[in-house]
Amino acid sequence: MNSATQIKELVRQKYGEIAGQNPKDNKASCCGSGGCSDEVYNIMTEDHGTLEGYFPEADLGLGCGLPTQFAGINPGDTVIDLGSGAGNDCFIARHETGANGKVIGVDFTDAMLERARSNAEKLGYTNVEFRKGDIEDLPIEDDTADVVVSNCVLILVPDKDKVFKEIFRTLKPGGHFSISDIVISGELPDSIKSAAEMYAGCVAGAIQRDEYLGLIAANGFSNITLQKDRTIDVPDDILRQYLSDDALAEFKASGTGIYSITVYAERPATA
Repeated sequence: MNSATQIKELVRQKYGEIAGQNPKDNKASCCGSGGCSDEVYNIMTEDHGTLEGYFPEADLGLGCGLPTQFAGINPGDTVIDLGSGAGNDCFIARHETGANGKVIGVDFTDAMLERARSNAEKLGYTNVEFRKGDIEDLPIEDDTADVVVSNCVLILVPDKDKVFKEIFRTLKPGGHFSISDIVISGELPDSIKSAAEMYAGCVAGAIQRDEYLGLIAANGFSNITLQKDRTIDVPDDILRQYLSDDALAEFKASGTGIYSITVYAERPATA
């Protein structure tokens, strides 16, 4: 799992499997990757059920936030969802854009795309489109979107800088994004960082909070705002799959923190 190609293939394989899993199993794991916990039910995910436009069949228990709740989507907007999965956030975004807007979901996993398109057909939505593509190289023209959203996906991407460049390119001048993702403070043990399940599980791929926010600023975005900041507690029964008792105690005493953040930023209206 050293190269970007290997990481992407791992994510593609795991999320292809997740597309066919029971959502209850997904929610008991880290980001649906496996390694289910007997200690808690909901590790990363937040309840989308209170949001208008929610469609239960599209909720696979993935994600780590509610970016569409904070995204400031207006009627008639064009919205891009990066890593759209079975379409959960796309359908909530579509409620906000209305029939005159457009929602484009991008995912590179065939099983997810198939499920998302089936869900859109059930809902009768003709203005929600799902495209196959890599979010490091979006299959979308420049200056397309009023709003970009993403829910716990950039953590799975080897080159996050490329993704922020693509977000900037595909946003209209004056457009903005709201993204939920996982970041860390401190250091993860090597045994966790090298574990494939913990990478697919939205933990091992996390970068430092300051580095994450720095990438956003370095790519020209303005008005960078943390909309939500929440501590993620990975249960001991999952951590013990990768750490000895002594290593677990050392990790817990180290003060390393794992956080779900929802961050907002704007592409400036003028250069």
